[in-house]
Amino acid sequence: MKYKHIVWDWNGTLLDDLWLCVNAINYVLQSRDMPLVTTKSYRSIFCFPVIEYYKKLGFDFTKEPFPIPGFLEYYKNKFESCDLHQDAKVILKKINQSGFTQSILSAGKQSSLINWVEYHNISHFFNQIVGVDNENADGKIEAGVHWIKNSLYKPENILLIGDTIHDSEVANYMGVKCALLPIGHVSEDRLKSTGETVLPSLKSILEYLEID
Repeated sequence: MKYKHIVWDWNGTLLDDLWLCVNAINYVLQSRDMPLVTTKSYRSIFCFPVIEYYKKLGFDFTKEPFPIPGFLEYYKNKFESCDLHQDAKVILKKINQSGFTQSILSAGKQSSLINWVEYHNISHFFNQIVGVDNENADGKIEAGVHWIKNSLYKPENILLIGDTIHDSEVANYMGVKCALLPIGHVSEDRLKSTGETVLPSLKSILEYLEID
């Protein structure tokens, strides 16, 4: 296996927070008497930049600024109710024990991301935890490109694992391969439309990396 370093997305990939994001956006939509989303409809429209996803929900940013209030507050208040995806810790441990190194690359704000990863007691699995400098989920491409320019690894030795079409875009800008998981914020059909490798589960990463 040519890969030496694994770059993980956070939300939806390692952290099982889809349900919380659906609840949080419905909290905002309900407060405005706007149509609510289901998990299925959410996964059919969620995208980056996040402002475009909000437009699909019916928000008009010619009439109000982005980001809209309510979502982040709701999410942060309920965050401790989120768990990692099943077997995430075991998988991270096995990957490290097999000689790979690992990092996290997220569209979450850097300070919040570090706190969230530490809360789940998995910081020790990662060489670096890389987020962005805002709470608008904006700048992941730039963060990824900056990270790889300063990385000791060659692009061909890096695999990025994520759960959104945007992760495919980020990997492309970084010049690295990507594997996508249909366990988070975007439906399997939409992920397959990228042409990237789509694996069925988090646990299937081990087989993909040829780890027993």
